[in-house]
Amino acid sequence: MEIGTMGKNDYIAVLVDKYADMVLRLALAYLGSLADAQDVSQEVYMKLFKHDRAFNDTGHEKAWIIRVTINACKDVIRSPWRRWFSPIEEALLPIQHTQSREVVSLVLELPRKYRLVIHLYYYEGYKTAEIAELLGHKEGTVRTQLKRARELLKEKITGGLEDDDER
Repeated sequence: MEIGTMGKNDYIAVLVDKYADMVLRLALAYLGSLADAQDVSQEVYMKLFKHDRAFNDTGHEKAWIIRVTINACKDVIRSPWRRWFSPIEEALLPIQHTQSREVVSLVLELPRKYRLVIHLYYYEGYKTAEIAELLGHKEGTVRTQLKRARELLKEKITGGLEDDDER
């Protein structure tokens, strides 16, 4: 899709509709806070509006939006406001299916580096090499983080059931 076939505002509206859920989910996975994730989403849309160059293809478009989202999340983490203020009560996850909400809440309990690779791998469908490129890490690092994240999730899901059987 090119800007030339439609106005810039229409083009931005199409991109926002196309990637809104992905941006919010990625920011939520990175930050663990729905309010912060919504703020990051708004920041990404503003940067998208200010972006003047056309994207090469949909892969470039999606990668650019993911990269901008990750950078905006890093800005939130580095913000002195985040260190000074903590939310009184975290908002409930806007997920209707109870089992899905439980899995997402377990993923959000993981350390940030694990949440991010889990999200990009399982929810966005990226391969480990693509995740490594997006995050600026080595592919082996991403594979290790993915393996450790799976192990931590397995521990959280089984909740010590294996230990009880050995007694």
